[in-house]
Amino acid sequence: MLIVLNLDAPRNDIENIKSKIKELNCIPHEIPGSTKLAIGITGDTHLLKEEDFQLMPSVLEVVRVTKKFKLVSREMKAEDTIIKFDDDLIGGKSLQIIAGPCSVESYNQTFEIAHELKEMGIIFFRAGAFKPRSSPYTFQGLKEKGLEILADIKSKLSLKIVTEVMNSNTLPSIAEVADIIQIGARNMQNYSLLEEAGSLHKPIFLKRGMSATVEDLLLSAEYIAAQNNFNIILCERGIRTFEISTRNTLDLNAVPVLKQLTHLSVFVDPSHGVGIWDKVSPMALAAISCGADGLMVEVHNDPANALSDGYQSLTPKTFKKLLNKISQLAPIVEKDFNL
Repeated sequence: MLIVLNLDAPRNDIENIKSKIKELNCIPHEIPGSTKLAIGITGDTHLLKEEDFQLMPSVLEVVRVTKKFKLVSREMKAEDTIIKFDDDLIGGKSLQIIAGPCSVESYNQTFEIAHELKEMGIIFFRAGAFKPRSSPYTFQGLKEKGLEILADIKSKLSLKIVTEVMNSNTLPSIAEVADIIQIGARNMQNYSLLEEAGSLHKPIFLKRGMSATVEDLLLSAEYIAAQNNFNIILCERGIRTFEISTRNTLDLNAVPVLKQLTHLSVFVDPSHGVGIWDKVSPMALAAISCGADGLMVEVHNDPANALSDGYQSLTPKTFKKLLNKISQLAPIVEKDFNL
């Protein structure tokens, strides 16, 4: 259920509505928009009646939300959620690129890539300190040392850091460094981790599981939103199908579907989506064409010797060519791309 009020509704009226919701054994969630304030209600709402709230002061409308995923649905909030990082935005008309290597391999390697990306205008730098790998015998990341390197790069280059959390134990140390906490495909349905990460009220970059439906992804996002954290970025990164000519099948159908169903930002990771470096750029452009709010792209200065995912990584030179094409495409899809 959704209760709609004017943005200038008195705080006392808002608190009275929230108190009544709690008295009825449900949970209120304030969802501010640009023109209206919504109070979403979760919990056992089927016993609630619209007339319980319609006559309360400042209430404009009471709406029954039909989706399983309530807080992240367009029914709950019609306008796009925009995440603000000082003067930089994710969502709405803004088109953003998150770029960097799969893993932090060494200080020099990571700093060199970060410096080149900053020179190109990149603001959001991604690199993994803790790496969930399919095989226990492959490179697992530099872990705490990797976080130290990312913290130093953040300080010296003023980049926003995006890095993945694998479990609850590492969440506090990652949260100290990361501007955006990434939850990878393998952890998309790790509900306790979703709740813990969401409760920190930092932006969460949530990747779609390799066998997850769109609804599965949105229900996972709901766990984060239920912590009153709406700073969520959804990411399509390819799903597992019968096709073996690429690493995964990049499901670009999901982008316009998600944009219709949710007010959250939707990104695409073409690097994992196809897993082949020369297919990354065309799929990146296709993702923007079908409505994505941004991309996550793996970039490495020496892909042939990368410790993880080198074959799907662009070199800085190739990545710059992609950025030039994105600059030409952005106005056509009515996006602001400020590089």
